[in-house]
Amino acid sequence: MTGRPTDLTRRAALRAGALAALAVPLAACGPGYDASPDPLQPLLAAAEADAAAARALAKGEDADAAGQLADARAAHAAALKSEVDRLNRPKPSTSATPPAPAALSDLKERLATARKQAEDLVGGLPRYRAGLVAAVAAGCAALQRTAPALGPGEDAPAPVAAAGAAPAEAVDPLQTALAAEHAAVWVYGLVSAFLPGDFGDAEKAGAAEHAVRRDLLQTMLSAAGATPVAPEAAYVPKKPVTDAKSASLVVATAEADCANAWLAVINHTDDAGLRTTALHALVAASRRGTPWRSEAGEKPTAIAMPGQAG
Repeated sequence: MTGRPTDLTRRAALRAGALAALAVPLAACGPGYDASPDPLQPLLAAAEADAAAARALAKGEDADAAGQLADARAAHAAALKSEVDRLNRPKPSTSATPPAPAALSDLKERLATARKQAEDLVGGLPRYRAGLVAAVAAGCAALQRTAPALGPGEDAPAPVAAAGAAPAEAVDPLQTALAAEHAAVWVYGLVSAFLPGDFGDAEKAGAAEHAVRRDLLQTMLSAAGATPVAPEAAYVPKKPVTDAKSASLVVATAEADCANAWLAVINHTDDAGLRTTALHALVAASRRGTPWRSEAGEKPTAIAMPGQAG
């Protein structure tokens, strides 16, 4: 008589386990579930393939660049996978695995394609996803400047204001972006005294573009009925600027601050035009900051997910 209750208990437990296993698929098919293929899945597959291919090439003279590429694309894959798994949407049919590259230069076109695919998605995604994919696009754009074999890649288009007034929910992040642009203009003026002559073109180009974005933001905010934030009289770098290396580091930090601010704009608006303006600024800051990080001796040279804290 002692055996039967145990059998019933075991049978009940097995039944409960089977029902629990069905819970996630059933929930996924409930009201509001999107049964279309996840548009992030191709980005994820490409990131995983690139990370594996670059890892296999991380030897010899390309070891450093290939290793940084592998690490960055692995970071992209991890971030994308977390989001793809969260929504648990159907996966598209598996595409053919790209051929294994024989050299780092064989990944140049794949990196450019991944960047464009990500950029093209930003305008139509929900806010969090738009910010995630924008960071991936900017990371790919920065990686294009880490080695001649991978780039140089295309620069972001010239700054253009989004059509119409900025939406109310974007005013605060746009003010933060303006503050970052004010600081960047000041930083480029500061470092000119510490950089050798061959840095002149990069310094002038960076200062000019940040001045254009500053003016653009002031116009956008005024059109939205807001008073644009004013620049500080001076800014205090985290570390003293005493030579070319420390000057390069403070410029790289200013570019990273601008990337952070512009990604926040993407995270706070559904306006496709404003997202495009912010994406171009994010990509520009990420690409411009990469060679400055290299001059400062920072590793990795390219930030994998520009604009994302941590």
